[in-house]
Amino acid sequence: MSEQTSQAQPAPWECAKCGVLLEAGKVTVEYLGNAYPVDLLKCPQCGLVMVSEELALGKMAEVEKLLEDK
Repeated sequence: MSEQTSQAQPAPWECAKCGVLLEAGKVTVEYLGNAYPVDLLKCPQCGLVMVSEELALGKMAEVEKLLEDK
């Protein structure tokens, strides 16, 4: 009998446009004239950036609200 490991590594993310693997790197996120450097996964070929749902609905939503309230 073979045992399955419960700590399987997630599959690497692939660019939907180019089909190449995404790489971690600095990107500039801009909102209402304010720019912030952030480490995110991006396509080395076309520059498409992946923003996770957790980040978009969490920290990014908080920052957007703070900027809109100013």
